[in-house]
Amino acid sequence: MHAGSKSDSYAAAGVDITAGYKAVELMKQHVARTMTKGVCSDVGGFGGLFELDLEGITKPVLVSGTDGVGTKLKIAFLLDKHDTVGIDCVAMCVNDVICTGAKPLFFLDYIACGKNVPEKIADIVKGVAEGCVQSGAALIGGETAEMPGFYPIDEYDLAGYCTGVVDKSKIIDNKTMREGDIVIALPSSGVHSNGFSLVRKVFDVENADIMSPVEELGGKSIGETLLTPTKIYVKPVLALLEEIQIKGISHITGGGFYENIPRSIPKGLGAKIRKDDVRVLPIFKLLSERGGICERDMFNTFNMGVGMSITVAKEDADRALEILKANGEDAYIIGEIIKSDEGVVLC
Repeated sequence: MHAGSKSDSYAAAGVDITAGYKAVELMKQHVARTMTKGVCSDVGGFGGLFELDLEGITKPVLVSGTDGVGTKLKIAFLLDKHDTVGIDCVAMCVNDVICTGAKPLFFLDYIACGKNVPEKIADIVKGVAEGCVQSGAALIGGETAEMPGFYPIDEYDLAGYCTGVVDKSKIIDNKTMREGDIVIALPSSGVHSNGFSLVRKVFDVENADIMSPVEELGGKSIGETLLTPTKIYVKPVLALLEEIQIKGISHITGGGFYENIPRSIPKGLGAKIRKDDVRVLPIFKLLSERGGICERDMFNTFNMGVGMSITVAKEDADRALEILKANGEDAYIIGEIIKSDEGVVLC
C-alpha cells in the first residue's frame, strides 16, 4: 500500500481499496511458488511480462485459452472453502491449451467479489497458484474487482486466462488420424467444473444436507465430492508428446463425450466408445439415480470419469499407456476410431 492511498468516499460506497492492498500482500507467497525463468515482472504492475524461451522451437505458435469455474463456486460458498476452486480455474484453461500440444507458459486470474475479504481472496489465489504449479505455468498477474451491489457480499466469480507455446510443425491437428486408431482415457477426479447447474438441482444443494457421509461415495459427503478439484493433465501429456505421436486430444468438459470427443476427430471419422469399459465414478451413478437422468444425457453432460481422451496409432497404444502410467495416470483404452459421420458411437 502506498502512503496516503485511502479514500473515505470510496469506502462509504462499499469499496475498501486498503483491503485490496492487503489481499495482494497475502497472496504474494502463493504467487512466488509459480515463478519460472521467463517471468520478468512482479505482482502489482500494470502488465505481466514474460520472456519467451524459443530454444528448440523453429516456428513458435502461441495458444491461448480462457474459462471460469461456473456454478461450482456455489459449492465453495456453501462449504466456506475457497482454496481449491483456483485449481479448477487453471485446469479448465491449461487442459484446453494442451489439447493443441502447447506447453502452458503463464496464467492470469480475475476475481470479482461483493466484498474484498483479503484472507478469502488469498485463499482463492492459493488454489490458482497450486494449479499453476501443477501445470508448470507462471502466475504473472491478475485482477481483484470489488463490486458492491453487483455481487452479494459473500460471493465472487472467478475466471482465468492462459497462454502456451508450440512449434508449428508439432501442433496436434488430427490430420494423421486414421480408422483403427486407439482412443485412450485419462481418468477424471470427479465432476470437474461442468454441469453444476444440473448437479445443484439434482442434489438440491442449497437446502439439503450435503456434508453428511454417503455410503455410495465411499463415506465421503456430497459436498466434499463435488468440490474435488479438476484434474490437470499437462505434465503427463507433455511427457507422452516427447515419445509418441498423438493424433488427437479432447478435454471432456460441458457437453460430455458427444460434444467434446468429435472436436478432435476429422470429418468422415468417428469414435466408437465401449461404454462398459468406461470407469464411471460413483458420483455419476448417484447423479443418474437421484436425478432420473438417462444414460444419453449423462454422457452428453458429464465426463463420466474420463477427463481427457487421447488418440494414438494402434501400434503406439501399449507404449502410450506405459508412459502415461509412469507419469501418474491410470490410463486405459475405451475405444477406437471408425468410419462414421456420427462423431461418437457408444456401444
